[in-house]
Amino acid sequence: MDIVLRASVTFAALYLLLRLLGKREIGQLTPFELVVIVVMGDLVQQGVTHNDFSLTGSILAIATFAFWALVMSWATYLSPKLETLLDGRPQVIIRDGELIEANLRRDRITRAEVEAEMRLAGIAHMNQVAWAILETQGKISFIRKDGGEVKPDDDDAGTA
Repeated sequence: MDIVLRASVTFAALYLLLRLLGKREIGQLTPFELVVIVVMGDLVQQGVTHNDFSLTGSILAIATFAFWALVMSWATYLSPKLETLLDGRPQVIIRDGELIEANLRRDRITRAEVEAEMRLAGIAHMNQVAWAILETQGKISFIRKDGGEVKPDDDDAGTA
């Protein structure tokens, strides 16, 4: 029973810590952030199982984590208020071609990261973006101005 209690407390602490770390996808993590997450996994294992290296202890710890993940999944599915509380809200980071610095700072996203995501989405210039939204999963959604068409007038490259 001790393992179940430690796994439950660790699950809650880990969830809160990951929420504080922000909305980044695995592909957007720096090498250092990835190493920190791997080390956290090892530290979690040590804290949960303590000196119990038995198969039963491992299964209890895994089952406890799976149970709480399932509970949170159902809770966010059934309650929009809990979904907002546990998963957060999407953040607008570009409105009508202008960066919203306060929202970038809140989620610790740099202009360079937004520009890189724009390039991956096939968008050359910020003035082509009507809205950019940082989704709760860490992805950035872009909505182009004028129904997604990029007009030659929007291209700053030819005006220099």
